[in-house]
Amino acid sequence: MPALALPLSLLAWLGRQGTRAVAISALLGMVLPPLSALFRPLVEEAIFVLLVLAFLRVDPVAVVAHVRRPKLVALSLVWMLLAVPIAVGLLLKVSGLTALHPDIALAAFIVTAAPPIMSAPAFIALIGLDGALSLALVGCGMLLTPITAPLIGGLLLGESLPIDAFALGLRLTGLLAASAGMALLIRRFAGNARVVGAKEHIDGLNVLILFIFAVAVMDGVAERFMAAPLFTLAVAALTFAVALTQMGVTLLVFSRVRRDQGFVIGHAVGNRNMGLLVAALGGTLPDLAWLYFGLGQLPIYLLPWLLKPLANRIAADQAERDRDHGSAAPGG
Repeated sequence: MPALALPLSLLAWLGRQGTRAVAISALLGMVLPPLSALFRPLVEEAIFVLLVLAFLRVDPVAVVAHVRRPKLVALSLVWMLLAVPIAVGLLLKVSGLTALHPDIALAAFIVTAAPPIMSAPAFIALIGLDGALSLALVGCGMLLTPITAPLIGGLLLGESLPIDAFALGLRLTGLLAASAGMALLIRRFAGNARVVGAKEHIDGLNVLILFIFAVAVMDGVAERFMAAPLFTLAVAALTFAVALTQMGVTLLVFSRVRRDQGFVIGHAVGNRNMGLLVAALGGTLPDLAWLYFGLGQLPIYLLPWLLKPLANRIAADQAERDRDHGSAAPGG
């Protein structure tokens, strides 16, 4: 339809901007406080739409087909969904931080018990690394989270968990099943070829919803910054430190695997889909946990852009190693 040609072209153009558009949307979310209060009630709906779009971009059959390294995927998921949150929980208890402020434990829960962000495979594929491994981690991580998250929530938070652990598992299962089911219906109604052909438009819509989500979760951040700028900056720095520490430690733990695969696993561990757990918790958090959740979007939105040169170098080094290995092989 001619009337839709311009909007669809703009949507496709937005989808082609990739990590830059996502990074800008996060920064705009911080400087638009009037919109933040308006969009905050839409957090759960935005998360649902983002999940639908993510499942729409990922063929469930492809997830199964891409689990070519069951041992590596299994070890990565155990590390990501069990070892990391348990280690963080023990560290917080030993240090006494959880007793100092219960919201710290809740923030730690949503940033360590969540699966990887749904956009991880797209970013990994964009820079030429192992998109299949990233896709497997995201798909399997989403399937396991309704089982592991309630367990971790009980261990980290105990009675202070805002929702019963069983109810949390049911909500996570329902949210994932509903979004995956909606994506399946759209795929069947529109046809797989049309969905694949609309990749850029779906990505553009994803950027728009991410903008709404970023603005919504920044509600109160500007006011908190005006009231306590140093504290807010410290929390923002902490979110980057936590993300980079999770990535760095993961790279060390998986140092014996190929560097490009280690980076893929580290990226998955360091960039968690906190919104999924927040939605399962009812879309609300105490003030301090919400501040961390809002500012925690900054590393998620900005690190893919900031780390792209490093990832490109790792990809180039691995490609060179593969070429050298091929040329050294008999008959190569």
